[in-house]
Order: sequence, then structure tokens, then C-alpha cells
Amino acid sequence: MPIAQTNGINMHYEERGTGEPLILLMGLGADGSVWEEHVKAYEKHFRCILIDNRGSGRSDKPEGPYSTKMMAEDTAGLMKALGIKKAHVSGISMGSAIAQELALAYPETVTSLILNCPWDQCDNYTTRVFESFKSLVGTVDVQTFTRNLQLWIFTPSYHNDNLEDLLAREESGKSNPYPMPAHAFQAQCDACTSHNTVGRLSQISVPTLVTVGDKDIFTPLHYSERIAKEIPGAQLLVYEGSGHTHHWDRLQDYNRETLDFLLQHQN
Repeated sequence: MPIAQTNGINMHYEERGTGEPLILLMGLGADGSVWEEHVKAYEKHFRCILIDNRGSGRSDKPEGPYSTKMMAEDTAGLMKALGIKKAHVSGISMGSAIAQELALAYPETVTSLILNCPWDQCDNYTTRVFESFKSLVGTVDVQTFTRNLQLWIFTPSYHNDNLEDLLAREESGKSNPYPMPAHAFQAQCDACTSHNTVGRLSQISVPTLVTVGDKDIFTPLHYSERIAKEIPGAQLLVYEGSGHTHHWDRLQDYNRETLDFLLQHQN
């Protein structure tokens, strides 16, 4: 089992494919395996590193709170342990917040950056969403919690057209061999609500792509617009009619367009 010691924890990761390194950072409550449908496209061209963030999957799950700066240090330490001096980096949701801090703290280690459904600082609305998740986890069964989360991240149209998929996701959560304890999920929520890169993103100079669904009610479009405006030369890719899970419900388009971006910025 691939484990690296970094920043005081044991971090689990998986490697797939060959080529320039691509660090993949997943979002709140999820482990690196959730990248599977994207890695099927990426691994043909890149050495993909799928990370279980602190608190998730087979990585250590210490007591919180966590912060995105702390988790960026985890990632930087993993890169060092693997002998990776420079990599492309893509992060989804919480992973995008970690990626921002990584690019700011260790700019020399980042070749290109993809920020998916990101935010630079939670407003009152998004803070309350994270706080509701934090208070609910551990008080209901896994299936009920997953359904509540799905109502925020999938659009109404996806629910209407793909209910069987959503029900299957609910069911699979009950058989997760590496369940996330409530304290770890809550600590990741703390990392999300405390994240703040306002006024610093102009320091990022690497090629950057920002992706978002225009129907995202979790981390709404205005966050991505502001981030793309602040990072010099950043591209903004908006998926019309899609929400926080645009990378899944527009999978083929997302894989093609993000892969094109990565290939354009190979060394």
C-alpha cells in the first residue's frame, strides 16, 4: 500500500500512468479514488498521483481542526517524498482550495493549475452550507447524509434525469471500506470555512484554468469569476446548466477540455 510520511501524518496515494506528474486533489469528504473517471483520460499522458487528503480514505485522520495551508503542506511533503520537483495540479472544490495554497507557498513546484468549483473565501451563505454539513454528519446514517449532500452538489435536472445513479451512490456509501469518521469530516469543513486567499491570488503566475457550473449553488459562479479575474492570464470555463459536479455530469466535455489544457502546458 503506497504510503508516504508527510507533515506529521501517513498519507495514502495511488500512482497511475506515465509522463509529467499530475497531482489530483479531491474535495470534502472524498478520497483520491473519486478521480477514477478522469484518470482514465489523464493516465494516457501523465503520471497521475491520486491523493487521499488528510482525514479521508487510507490517510491518517487526526483530530482537527485542519486548514487548507496545512493540507497544502501535506501535499508538498508527499511530492518531496516521491521525488517530484514540479507537477501539474488539479483540485476539485476543497481540493481547489488546497491547490491555491500549494501554488502560493511553493510556486516553483507547480507547472500548471486547474481550479474546479473553487472559492477564495467563504461568504456567509457558503459558510452556513459547510456548517450545516458539519453539524449533520454523525447524527444521521450514511445514506441520509449522502442524499442531503447530493441535493447541494447535483442540479435539479440531474436528479430528474439520473435518479438511479444518485441512488446507487447512496447505496455504495454504506459499503465504503474506509469510512470517514465524523471528526475528520468536521475538521475538513473547518479547513473549507477558514480558507482565505483573497488579495493573494495575483501572485500566481503559472497557467491556470478555472472551471465551474453556472448552476452551482454550493460554491456559486461569482467565486470562479473573481478568482479567474485575479490570477493573471487565467482562463474561465463555464459549464452551462451544470452545478458543483460539472466534472461528472459533463464528464466527456470536462475530460477533453482539461486534458487539452494540460497538454498545452507540458514542459
